[in-house]
Amino acid sequence: MSAPPRDRPTRAVALKYDQTENRAPHVAATGSGSIAERILEAAREHGVPIRQDPDLAEALAQLDLAQTIPVELYAVIAEVFAWAYKANSGYPR
Repeated sequence: MSAPPRDRPTRAVALKYDQTENRAPHVAATGSGSIAERILEAAREHGVPIRQDPDLAEALAQLDLAQTIPVELYAVIAEVFAWAYKANSGYPR
């Protein structure tokens, strides 16, 4: 069995947010293809929830590493962080 064709390569973007260090989240890692797979594997290894949103990943991938998320993306990023918080609530600390 083969995988369905993809209209674009796998892309992954990792965000970091520490309210004591920054006022907004920033891009911690980004890549496509094998680099994206490595980012995803690192997330899995560390129990970081993974959300699939190709359009958002594409938009975030246009940012430079360590670049703060632009105001225009705050609402959607807030939704992602709310989703991640909820996803993490089932995991013991």
